[in-house]
Amino acid sequence: MIIDDQYYNIIIIGTGAGGGTLVHKLAPTGKKILVLERGNFLPPENKNLSDTEIFKRERYHAPEQWYDNAGEPFHPQTNYSVGGNTKIYSGALLRMRERDFEEVKHQEGISREWPLKYQDFEPYYTEAEKLYRVHGKQGDDPTEPYRSEDYPHPPVSHESQILSICDRISKQGLHPAHLPLGLQEKEVKTDAEVKGIVPALSYPNVTLKTDAKAVCLHTNPSGVEVKAVQVEIDGQSHLFFADIFVVACGAIKSAALLLRSANGSHPKGIGNSSDQVGRNFMKQQMTAVVQLTPTANSGLFQRTLYINDFYWGYGDYPYPMGHIQNSGGLFQDVIFAESPPILSILAKLLPGFGLRQLATRSIGWWLQTEDLPTPNNRVRAVGSKLYLDYTPNNAEAHDRLVYRWQDVLKAVDSNTSGTVFSRNIHPRGEVPIQVVAHQCGTCLFGSDPATSVLDLNCRTHDVDNLYVVDGSFFPSSSAVSPALTIMANALRVGEHLIERLG
Repeated sequence: MIIDDQYYNIIIIGTGAGGGTLVHKLAPTGKKILVLERGNFLPPENKNLSDTEIFKRERYHAPEQWYDNAGEPFHPQTNYSVGGNTKIYSGALLRMRERDFEEVKHQEGISREWPLKYQDFEPYYTEAEKLYRVHGKQGDDPTEPYRSEDYPHPPVSHESQILSICDRISKQGLHPAHLPLGLQEKEVKTDAEVKGIVPALSYPNVTLKTDAKAVCLHTNPSGVEVKAVQVEIDGQSHLFFADIFVVACGAIKSAALLLRSANGSHPKGIGNSSDQVGRNFMKQQMTAVVQLTPTANSGLFQRTLYINDFYWGYGDYPYPMGHIQNSGGLFQDVIFAESPPILSILAKLLPGFGLRQLATRSIGWWLQTEDLPTPNNRVRAVGSKLYLDYTPNNAEAHDRLVYRWQDVLKAVDSNTSGTVFSRNIHPRGEVPIQVVAHQCGTCLFGSDPATSVLDLNCRTHDVDNLYVVDGSFFPSSSAVSPALTIMANALRVGEHLIERLG
């Protein structure tokens, strides 16, 4: 065991939407900060031609096996690199709706109420939108929440074919809106490496160690404080010591780290006296819909459009259905980061077509429905094996969203008789287990230590100096991407830590 001779004020484990944003917030304080990342910087390669590099070669699948609730192994679609999964996400950065923070009845259960409300997050949403350069336009979406400031940048223009579809959707009484996107110049998406880690490293008090796998946390004998994190680097074990520890590995791996850190004072895992660590895992129900069109497009345009008219239900169906957004041009690799590949599925259905022909004669859509929290959907660590027990729920609401959108597309284009609607692989259409995008809920926050893992500042109830700052804290998932809420929460917790560190 190699013991590091440096002592840090704070150690942050993970560099994604939570960890990367948090280090940006804390870097100017002058406090001594160590950031640990299991992966390394992604090479600046240009792999944008098709989804084959990412999915058929599983380029962004983790180099390890996890196991489902039947004990079957799978390779998870997740990314270990500086910036975490923001390196392969779409850049869509939406706020949760005000009602998403309340208890909401669904056909198959309850979306849990949050102990903090939209107004508590609103200033941090605004701060996160500025940090990640969000381009958007307010006023088109009837579900849009209150904003204290306009978007910091104007919306990205729709591609001509998408603009035409917008006009026809509007004539049906629906409200297509500009998708909020985090973008740098030349429409390159922002991420936690570019906007969080790299600027933080310009401060002399911030140290980043890559290829550093956190193995477990060690507490003092009484178990009330974490004293060190054990990290594997180049096959050797290292111990790093700090005053405060922040776990930001993503909802699945953060829960696994806490569970694997069990000791005499914490026999079920650190922070797990409530037996809630790892439980209530959520990742939303998602379906890819591909619309074949008579008019060709470039296949390289940005996603720019979303529709929330069915977010809280529609017609005689009083339950939430979900969120719809276009996928952008189907040659862009960024659109495939969150879900199984559209084109590879479609190619199997239409084997006579080439990928290029399909990409330029089609428009993709992602449909997302809220995944409801349930204690049996959980992360388990058994020895060296990581289990993800997961049974999809809220299926009828998602089915209704898919069928309703199918009707909309048929109505807006009389030439869509040849449209292919691609449900993703499984019999009821759920995204495969290996797709763990939008993961959240495994260390929920709340005021009661008996029913939650974290307090309202995302500090564990059981351990005074241990925080979890990623999607783990979500009590419910909503139907929009969790990325902006994770970023906003990291800024909120960062403000608390600045006060604590003094």
